[in-house]
Amino acid sequence: MEKVLLFCDPGIDDSVAIMFALLHSNIDVVGIVSSYGNVDKEQATNNAAYLLELAGRMDIPLIGAASFPLSGEPAVYYPEIHGEEGLGPIRPPDTISGTLENFSRVFTIIDEYEGELVIVDVGRQTSLASAFILGEDVMDKIKAYYVMGGAFLVPGNVTPLAEANFYGDPIAANVVSTRAENLTIVPLNVTNYAVLTEDVISSITDQEYNAFTSLIRPIYDYYADAYAELVPGIDGAPFHDLVTLVALTNPELFDFVQREVTVVDDESVKGLSVADFRPLSVEEEEETHRGAHIALDFRYEEYITIFVETMKKQL
Repeated sequence: MEKVLLFCDPGIDDSVAIMFALLHSNIDVVGIVSSYGNVDKEQATNNAAYLLELAGRMDIPLIGAASFPLSGEPAVYYPEIHGEEGLGPIRPPDTISGTLENFSRVFTIIDEYEGELVIVDVGRQTSLASAFILGEDVMDKIKAYYVMGGAFLVPGNVTPLAEANFYGDPIAANVVSTRAENLTIVPLNVTNYAVLTEDVISSITDQEYNAFTSLIRPIYDYYADAYAELVPGIDGAPFHDLVTLVALTNPELFDFVQREVTVVDDESVKGLSVADFRPLSVEEEEETHRGAHIALDFRYEEYITIFVETMKKQL
């Protein structure tokens, strides 16, 4: 079972990723780190606390993290995609009051699970980059890193060139891509095609499988309506962050290449993710062992099967 410390900014697709992680039999969520991104940090934290309370998992530490990018620029949010509260039409009850722990708890969790902890970051990488800045030696104890971000040789989703997480804080994304050992990046190259359709959602909401079931239909409808405006003709909506967790549990479904990655911070091409995909000599292939594993393709039908089976499980 994978011990996972999940960095996120819920957000509709982050929220479904949290549900998936809590339901999956091979994932043990040992902490959630909440920061700005799709919504501000306070709202993201409330959403994470709401999901933990529904799951009866208030034992999982909820850790407060970054409120804005490393550049100091104001954060940009996307209510037209995720709703004002981050969960589409759903507003967590005012009674939600999860205990928010200090960021230093990240380092005690890393020490506790030294050598077996996987960090999964499906939001802006500001908080994860801050962990490297504040505790570089401690980060060597991580087993692996999985990050949702980037768009390699394909269009972005917030600009023609950039994906939202890398665009939101390219400085942080560069810190992570440079410092993280055993890093896997799950970019738009695969997540854009990880579309959940109406039929898929109907199959996991035809009865009350668990405490999350009642949330799925309203947040999906809101998200799918937003994507219908963004991508005319799309049959559903891509749940980007979910794919990152599937890449962790089922790497055999993905085609990866290993390359060094740079994220551009220049304003004219801000957030552009760059890697050299030209054919390499044997010597050059050997030198790429320090680069990130970049997902470029995946098997959709098997991904859907895993998602459906997991979301029908009981907590």
